[in-house]
Amino acid sequence: MTRLHGLLGRFEWGLASIGAGLCLFAVMILTVLSVFGRYALHTDLVPGAYNIIERMLFPLMVFWALPLAHRDGIFPRLEVIATTLPRRAGSAVAILMLVVELAIFLFLFWYLAQYAATGLRTGRTMQLGSDFFPVWPFIMMVPLALGLMAIEMVWQIALHVRHFATGTPLPAAEADPTAGGQ
Repeated sequence: MTRLHGLLGRFEWGLASIGAGLCLFAVMILTVLSVFGRYALHTDLVPGAYNIIERMLFPLMVFWALPLAHRDGIFPRLEVIATTLPRRAGSAVAILMLVVELAIFLFLFWYLAQYAATGLRTGRTMQLGSDFFPVWPFIMMVPLALGLMAIEMVWQIALHVRHFATGTPLPAAEADPTAGGQ
C-alpha cells in the first residue's frame, strides 16, 4: 500500500510541477503576447487569450496542484484543533474532520464527474475569437484532481485510525499539518 501511495505521490507531483508549471508558463506567454500586441502593435495577437487563461489554463493550474498541496499539508485542513489535544482525543477529532472532508469532496467529485461526463457526451465547446474549441478535456481534469484528493484523504484516515488504535507515530507531515513536504 505504501508503494502505491508513493506512486500516486509521484503522479501528483508530475501534475503539479510539470502540468501546472506549463500552464503557468503558458499564462505568462499569453499575457505578454496579448499586452505587447495591444499596446505596441495595436492589434490582438492572440484572439481570446483572456478566455484561454480564464477557462482553461488557470483552472488546470489550480486543480492539478490541489492533490499535491493536500498531500504536503499546504492545503487548508480542518484538523488543526486535533494537534492541540492529547494523542487519542486528537486522533479521534482528526478522523472525524477527515471523514467530513472526504464526504464533501466525494459529493463534489460525484457532481463534477457527472458534469464532465455531460460535457464529454455533448462535446462542450468554448468560443475563442470566431472559432469554437473543445473544452471538455479541461473539464475532465477537475474530477481527476478531486478523486486524487479523496484517495489521499482515505490514506490519511487510515493513518489516523492506526495511530488512534495502536499509538503508532504519524509521519511528520501528518502530525503537524504546517510541517509540509515529503
